[in-house]
Amino acid sequence: MADQISLKNIGKTYGTKVKTTVLQDVNLTFARGEYVAIIGQSGSGKSTLLNIISTLDRPTSGEIYAEDKNLTELTENELARFRNQTMGFIFQFHYLLPEFSALDNVLIPYWIGAGRKPPPDKVKLAKNLLERVGMADRMYNKSTDISGGQQQRVAIARALVNRPGIILADEPTGSLDSQTTVEVNKLLREINKDFKTTFIIVTHDRHIAAECDRVVEIVDGRIHKDYLTSGLEENKKWQDLAPVYCRESNGDCNTAGMCPSGKETG
Repeated sequence: MADQISLKNIGKTYGTKVKTTVLQDVNLTFARGEYVAIIGQSGSGKSTLLNIISTLDRPTSGEIYAEDKNLTELTENELARFRNQTMGFIFQFHYLLPEFSALDNVLIPYWIGAGRKPPPDKVKLAKNLLERVGMADRMYNKSTDISGGQQQRVAIARALVNRPGIILADEPTGSLDSQTTVEVNKLLREINKDFKTTFIIVTHDRHIAAECDRVVEIVDGRIHKDYLTSGLEENKKWQDLAPVYCRESNGDCNTAGMCPSGKETG
C-alpha cells in the first residue's frame, strides 16, 4: 500500500515563558487503507498527535506530508480546504446540530466545503450512508430525538459524506455503553474494509485497539511501540494490550464481547 500520510521529526511545545513539551521527534507513516489505533495514558500526547495529523494544530517542529503535499507549508485557508476534501472526523461526542435533522447534519461538511445547496446526487449519497449505518428510518429526526448510539452513527455518516480518504477518530466510543461500543466498532471496521478508508483512532480502550491492525503506543510524547496486530495470535494480543484487570479475571471484564481473549464477556 502506498503511503498516505507521513510525519517526520514532529515536535510540539506549548507556552513561551514556561514551556511544556508534548511531542518529541515523532516519525510515523500511515499507508492507504490502514486501520490504526493510537493508545497511551492521559497526558501522553496521543490527542495532540491526532490534532497535528489532522492539521487542526501545527507542530512546533518537523513536517507532515499527505497527498504529495507538505502540509506544514500550507496557509490556514489551504489547510481548511484540504481537511474538508481529504479527511473525515469522528469525535467522542457527536457534535450534531440539534435544530437540524440527521440528514441535514450529514450534509453539513458538503455545505461548508462547497458553499452551496447539496445537489441531488449528494443528498442521495447522504441517504445511502445513513442507510448503511442503520439510520434509514431516522434520517428526518432531529438529533435530539435519537439515542446516543444513533447520534454517533449519524456522526459516522457525516464523516463519510465527502468521500474522504482518511477518517480521524478521537475516542469514538468513549461516551457509549459497552454493547453500543461493540456495534459502532464493527461498523467502523466494515467501512474501512468496504471503502478502503484509512482509519486513525485515538482510544484509551485497549479492547478497541486489539481490534485494529496496527497499534501505536505513545509514552511521554514519544513513540514507545509501533507494531502490527493483524498477524498476531489472539493470546499475544491479549498479553500485549489487555488491561491488568482483564487478564486477572480471565476475560470476565465489563466490555461486552470485546475481550481479545476470544472469551464471551458481559
